[in-house]
Amino acid sequence: MVAPLSETFDPHPLLRGPHRQTLAARFLRPETGVAFRREQWETPDGDAVEVDFADVPGAEWSTLGDEAPIGLLLHGLEGCARTSYAHQSYKEFAAVGIRPVGLNFRTCGGRPPSLPRAYHAGETTDPRMVVERLRDRFPDAPLVAIGFSLGGNVLLKMLGEWGESTPISAAVSVSAPFDLGRCVQRIESGFSRVYSAYLRRRLQSKLALRRDELREHANVDGALQARTLRGFDEHLTAPLHGFEGADDYYRRSSSTGFLEHIAVPTLLLRSTDDPFLAEDDIPHDVIAGNPALEPRFSLRGGHVAFVGRRAEGGLTYWAEETAARWLAGVVRGR
Repeated sequence: MVAPLSETFDPHPLLRGPHRQTLAARFLRPETGVAFRREQWETPDGDAVEVDFADVPGAEWSTLGDEAPIGLLLHGLEGCARTSYAHQSYKEFAAVGIRPVGLNFRTCGGRPPSLPRAYHAGETTDPRMVVERLRDRFPDAPLVAIGFSLGGNVLLKMLGEWGESTPISAAVSVSAPFDLGRCVQRIESGFSRVYSAYLRRRLQSKLALRRDELREHANVDGALQARTLRGFDEHLTAPLHGFEGADDYYRRSSSTGFLEHIAVPTLLLRSTDDPFLAEDDIPHDVIAGNPALEPRFSLRGGHVAFVGRRAEGGLTYWAEETAARWLAGVVRGR
């Protein structure tokens, strides 16, 4: 029997504070207990993406049945479909009878890309293709989705683009930005610059392997020498994907411009102490004006963290548990 859904998040007493939460979640979530079946799906532009079907012992795809809901996971910046929060999500999904699957954004699954492009916070063509293929392949199964951080922005933007025509029945965003420009400013300040530097170096390491391929499409040298995420986006992400610059990329890709058009139940999980996100980027009026959106903002929780303590001991991962139970409740009529 599934335990009652907790409405609020209470951090582990030893992990109070946004940075303790964020760092603890990164290193404490176990990346075990899930088996993967990877498929490579060709994209309409001639490239391919990698899709991971996740099996949890005792609740494998084959045992849950053809009508069991399917839950698609979209990961964050420089993550993948097998990162620690993905593992936890798949286990929580399986526990409530949802069959889990994760999309690896281009360059994130280990397969070298065939085209001079990558992924970004507003790129929805690949996830749309994956959703549509899942719908066609499993016509008897409701589709739900969860997105973390950058993947949460992608999910919200995609839902807004689709509006009432979306094949997705319900969705959850976890620690998603609403205004990318403000959030980039936030992560470039104070201690959060540690996170920014880590992500930037990962992006630059990937770019270094493709510098000759991408040199005619963007300012590769400028991106490799950038000292901020904004600088990297200005020199590489924006020109590579058809934006006039970082500001244009952030403006056109931010989920806040798409929230009012979301037409399916969507849970917004976020903490106001998130060290990656700007608190003043939350469009409270827009959210309140759309009955499809259910905000659940906590005072604490860090970024993609929400590590708590179970009454009987051990750790609990509130966001993943809350998302799975909420999604199961929506598709089964509460």
